[in-house]
Amino acid sequence: MTREEKSIAIEDLTAQLAGTNIIYVSDISGLNAETTSNLRRACFKAGIKLEVVKNTLLAKAMEASDNDYGDLPSVLTGNSAIFISDVANAPGKIIKDFRKKSDKPVLKGAYINSEIYIGDDQLEALATIKSKEELIGEIIGLLQSPAQRVISALQNQFANSEEVAETEA
Repeated sequence: MTREEKSIAIEDLTAQLAGTNIIYVSDISGLNAETTSNLRRACFKAGIKLEVVKNTLLAKAMEASDNDYGDLPSVLTGNSAIFISDVANAPGKIIKDFRKKSDKPVLKGAYINSEIYIGDDQLEALATIKSKEELIGEIIGLLQSPAQRVISALQNQFANSEEVAETEA
């Protein structure tokens, strides 16, 4: 790869990193062609971009980015692939699902909304992170619950007062 090609690759990676707040770095080496194709298909269906990258180019792109990746560049050893997603838990779920059949992919680290997660032991926590839509749904449910109780209590009170009025009449 020439210097010009490396420079273009770094610019492309920097632009990709700037366009998202959710990046998982993993090791997918050792997966056979069929399993890798299945992983790519699953990522495509889930709206996740999977790309194998050179560690030095990714490290330089992280350095050039406006985001603070903290210690994440330290995990860039061996083979690395990045999962870029709009949903925080989607790559974690995909990796966890594939780990049922194989010991790969291995999570090296993740950057989610300015938070850094290092190590494969973080996979369970990352897979169970609630998405933005799930959190909004829960909040709406919590906000509606007291209002529903008040309406129910008022309806019961109104129904009781009508029964009392009917028995008195």
